[in-house]
Amino acid sequence: MFKAMAMAGATAVALGLPPAALAKVPAAEAGRLGKELTPVGAEPGANKDGSIPAWVPARQRGALKGEFPNDAAIDAEKPLFTITKANMGQYADKLTQGHQKLLKTYDSYKMNVYPSHRMATFPDAILKATAENAVNCEMVGTDTPDNCRLGFPFPIPKSGAEPIWNHKMKWRGEAQTRFNNQMIVQPNGQFQLTKIIEDVSFGYASIKNPVPVTKNSGEFLKYLSKTVEPPRMAGTFILVHEKAGTGAEGRAAWLYSPGLKRIRRAPTVCCDNPYEGTDGHQFYDQVDMFNGVLERYNWKLLGKKEMYIPYNSNKIAGPKVKYKDIAKAKHVNPELPRYELHRVWVVEAELKPGTSHTFKKRRFYIDEDSWNIVAVDDYDKRDELYQFQEGHLIFAYNILAATTVPEIIYHFTSGRYFVTAAFNEDKPNDSSVSFNADYFSASSVQKMTTK
Repeated sequence: MFKAMAMAGATAVALGLPPAALAKVPAAEAGRLGKELTPVGAEPGANKDGSIPAWVPARQRGALKGEFPNDAAIDAEKPLFTITKANMGQYADKLTQGHQKLLKTYDSYKMNVYPSHRMATFPDAILKATAENAVNCEMVGTDTPDNCRLGFPFPIPKSGAEPIWNHKMKWRGEAQTRFNNQMIVQPNGQFQLTKIIEDVSFGYASIKNPVPVTKNSGEFLKYLSKTVEPPRMAGTFILVHEKAGTGAEGRAAWLYSPGLKRIRRAPTVCCDNPYEGTDGHQFYDQVDMFNGVLERYNWKLLGKKEMYIPYNSNKIAGPKVKYKDIAKAKHVNPELPRYELHRVWVVEAELKPGTSHTFKKRRFYIDEDSWNIVAVDDYDKRDELYQFQEGHLIFAYNILAATTVPEIIYHFTSGRYFVTAAFNEDKPNDSSVSFNADYFSASSVQKMTTK
């Protein structure tokens, strides 16, 4: 079936035809949601040997503000076993290429594997809307979801682009203010810290006032960041209106530089252009593991696989850990991450002929229960593993959502790595905030800079 779909798409491109929409899921297949499948499309049962347990949805608890990720029972557990360079052969079929390369390259690297827990769930309104999307939402090409509202757009994916859009449009609360602390870590463990404060409003995944995404209108997220440290970057603002579509119909972005003292449109907030202040260690489309347009790649859904991935990572994300505890020579402190066995969707993206990107191929690993991208193998033009992205998944009981904090990008050619989305020494995400309609406007940002 995939081969036929791929051939049809290639024919349309060759003839210059507009991309066709992938068919909606039939009502009978959508009826599996909440029965044979969880409400968001995962397999509810355990695997054969029970090493992946059955899904048991969490109950909401905690305040919208001031909650670091935590689960007393999970956090008290000890590792079941440890994967090292010496024994990695026993587990290779369940390891990403990035994890295998880290194990092969560094004798000091290891993966502590813990019991698996599956509690990720979402508010009832998100679950209900997800079921409706299954029979209403369509994918036009790779960048235009159509007729989608509030929930995960593609709970029963049929193409490689669809799981990526589930990740991009996932529920994360109505709005958030969050600290995004970043570290460029040298091979000897020394690091440079950048502190950023981010405000985000989730228009599409808003229960109070959902903004539907169609082929004619698709603004689903608004984002504003302010760099606080280091002094040479302090006062830099990045404003983004995230939209479905490409080109003029897609993302709109603005940049305020203290040196220029004005805000200006920033078309370079895209793809493999380096994110401001990262010294080239993170591309714009690596933020949140992946974001932005998909149009430069052909996307292939490879299927589902059992993998050891970062999961229930409360320790490495929590307030007891300092940034110096995370940043160690060559790789993060291996005593802090928690790995569990879970089922993931595997999606492969191949660079299209005639387009450009630093990565020729990318392989994404997406948690079946939360639709979060938790790992990415990034390959260069020589088909060699160039970078590896690792997102440490946590579940936020206070809003019933999952996200990855921190996120790591390993640069294999330089021996450096980049840590982002850490808030250990500051405050956890504040989901009690709300923003006026004009807060995320260029004129509003310009006014902020004069205060």
